[in-house]
Amino acid sequence: MTIGLPLLAFLDAQGRQVTGGLPQEIVDRLTELGGSFGHRECPLHNSTTVIDPQLMKIVVFEKIKEYGVQPLLHCEIIGVNVEDGVLKSVILKGKGKEIEVFADVFIDATGDGDVAYMAGAEFEKGQYANGETQPPTLMFTVGGFNLEKFMDHLEEHPEELRHGHSMKIRPGYTAEFLRASENHVFVGLKNTISKLREEGKCPISRDTIIYINLPREGYIALNCIRILNFDGTKVEELSRGEVESHLQVLPLIDMLKEHIPGFENIYLSSIAPFLGIRETRRIIGKQMIREDAAVNGIIPDDTIALGSYIIDIHSGTNDSTVIRSLAGPYGITYGAVISKDVKRLMLSGRCISVDPVVFGSSRVMPTCMAIGEGAGIGAALAVQQKIAPEDVDVQEIRRRLRNHGAILSLEDVAATAGAQ
Repeated sequence: MTIGLPLLAFLDAQGRQVTGGLPQEIVDRLTELGGSFGHRECPLHNSTTVIDPQLMKIVVFEKIKEYGVQPLLHCEIIGVNVEDGVLKSVILKGKGKEIEVFADVFIDATGDGDVAYMAGAEFEKGQYANGETQPPTLMFTVGGFNLEKFMDHLEEHPEELRHGHSMKIRPGYTAEFLRASENHVFVGLKNTISKLREEGKCPISRDTIIYINLPREGYIALNCIRILNFDGTKVEELSRGEVESHLQVLPLIDMLKEHIPGFENIYLSSIAPFLGIRETRRIIGKQMIREDAAVNGIIPDDTIALGSYIIDIHSGTNDSTVIRSLAGPYGITYGAVISKDVKRLMLSGRCISVDPVVFGSSRVMPTCMAIGEGAGIGAALAVQQKIAPEDVDVQEIRRRLRNHGAILSLEDVAATAGAQ
């Protein structure tokens, strides 16, 4: 949320809002500060919610203070204590000191499922066919971008908006659409980038340029750099990825300045402090959300969040991407955020229990935030009632989520639309 990426999945393919609650509260605060334009329908991504990554950092800390969270920063998880299948404590290290944290319930929100892995939880990683994981990216921001000049170029060359290996144009995804609002994400330039790659003038291992138009005039965040054949659970690979990705930034900027109208005067503004990891471990839960549930829009009664983003699977070995649209939202169930085999361990974010196809949709930030809100309420109730997380009344979780504006069903979706 703090490296320049947009928030995707607040709206579904029909333009209906399917994520509310705490994620919406954060966007509302960003909008107050001028750090977001809110949500906008998008023919390519269903919706876009561009944000100012610097203001997002401040808003997150505001929320931490508002809700009485006691953060412990500058620490690394180095171990766990499991007795008879029960997670008893997590061991941290920071500033040369080890800290053992005891709790009645733990939530693994590491993204990579590190706590679950250390505790011996069963997990999956990558595609079923070959174990391939989606590649990471290094986000960076440039200033000096001339939006109007670039839009003029796209109007003169609409073929640059063709997307994917099929080179299709998404209906409605036009220069006119992009020009109409600052709240947009651009994906394209395949013709130009492919030609430059053939000529040996392109430093990146992909055939398109993606930028996010930020809420600051002349600034865009670029999502273009991929590190292929990568395993984000190995420090050696993370180190390789940091070096390789950083060394592509300046050559990419030079290429854009030389060849793309509107980019002539761009300059490097900032580089994300870490790689954006798309995929590592998925922890096996009491339930698993599978492809048919997402494709068919199944929303069970124990849903604690809705997913709606397109199925978006980036190849880990080449420049291809598999895109599949979903007609509507699907349910993220409570059982998918409870570890199957480690007691007192819950999950949140991209390491929850889904198959690799659903992961292509559920991994995006608004969905992960909504999952976190549901898992957090479940954990709090378990502690208050002195019971296991799986024994908590899911309907009580849902009641509390709805009281905070969460959207959990098609009826909630309709009610939210009616109130807008």
